[in-house]
Amino acid sequence: MSLVVQKFGGSSVADPDRMRRCAQRAITAKRAGHDVIVVVSAMGDSTDDLLSLADRISSSPAKRELDQLLATGEQVSIALMAMTLNELGFPAISLTGAQAGIRTEPAHSRARIRSVDRDRLDRELAAGRIPVVAGFQGTTDDGEITTLGRGGSDTTAVALAAALNAHECEIYTDVDGVYTADPRLVPNAILKQKISYDEMMEAASLGAKVMHLRAVELGKNYSVPIRVLHSGRVGPGTLICPESECMESRSVSSVVLKKDIGRVTMTRLPNRPGIQSELFRPIAAAGISVDDIIQTETATPTAGEPLSGEVEIALTVDRADLSDVNTLLKMAAAELGSPEPTIDLSLCKVSAVGVGMRSNSGVASTMFDALAQARIRIANITTSEIRISCLLPHDDGERALRTVHDAFGLGDAGGSVSVASGLDPARRQV
Repeated sequence: MSLVVQKFGGSSVADPDRMRRCAQRAITAKRAGHDVIVVVSAMGDSTDDLLSLADRISSSPAKRELDQLLATGEQVSIALMAMTLNELGFPAISLTGAQAGIRTEPAHSRARIRSVDRDRLDRELAAGRIPVVAGFQGTTDDGEITTLGRGGSDTTAVALAAALNAHECEIYTDVDGVYTADPRLVPNAILKQKISYDEMMEAASLGAKVMHLRAVELGKNYSVPIRVLHSGRVGPGTLICPESECMESRSVSSVVLKKDIGRVTMTRLPNRPGIQSELFRPIAAAGISVDDIIQTETATPTAGEPLSGEVEIALTVDRADLSDVNTLLKMAAAELGSPEPTIDLSLCKVSAVGVGMRSNSGVASTMFDALAQARIRIANITTSEIRISCLLPHDDGERALRTVHDAFGLGDAGGSVSVASGLDPARRQV
């Protein structure tokens, strides 16, 4: 019997009626002959409400206690979902992350999954029950509750699908799938039938909120097919899968706007070997990802002479991480005798993504020409093998998104990528 893992986000289980609709999805898969594991997030805005409650108690609560608090949101959801399934005549049992065998590293608020002990899940499936697992959480070897950070429920679902060799991992959200751009901002955006893991990872890292980067990366590492679907409407959704040659028919497959970023700038740093390591080591230790790094030297030594002068380093991060990064860099500045870092929130990032960039030239020129004709100033440019990103004034973000989307013709019928199916069935255990 094939296994399907279904994950339902907070908006999908925000009230009993929506929860019942989600339960029907699991029942439909069960009736089709599949074993089913359901993963749920906290209901609606529950996590935000819990964070607000914590803020009323303390301006800087201990991360351990915050994890204890936030984990309760998913525990409410799993109990209610299991009750719903049982009431509809399908045996189900709710399981916390610990009960489901999810083991994490000992890092509160940003823990990564180390392993999944599948014994309990196997027993429940063998007994004919539908396990309803709390997303976003796990436990350390010492029994400490941890949370996985942003996108944690997606990561939980993909990890379970990998560990139990699932046929597919279905991610149910409030959108129909992955579009060529955010359809709320770009009216002519087109739903994609399939997208490669690499393209989805780039888009997720650049601000696309359909899937979280860690979940897609895990899916790629363990060859888990991931399908993004609407929880309230029937449709094919979008399959995230390995790259196929016919995916290269277009140089750009999607355009992404990221608004919630901040730039931190350090000035008058000593221009000597190791200065970058001193700045970024504590950021890495805190589990914070940096988007872009720009370094400017104010003096360049001649060949063979020791470094001299000063250097300026600017970096962009998610706005949610800005406070932590600023604190760490303030400490570094004090030790180095440099001015405190400055923060700029008036920026956004527009990115063009596509595996076809590997074999098609002129992508950068097309993007830059389109922005120039729209009289949008580019503050910075970064690239990867399948992505070009431009840092822009915040107020120009949505207009730039539509401009670049149209420049690559993504609003016409060819913007939807269709590829022949055929996934490698090989799996590995988490």
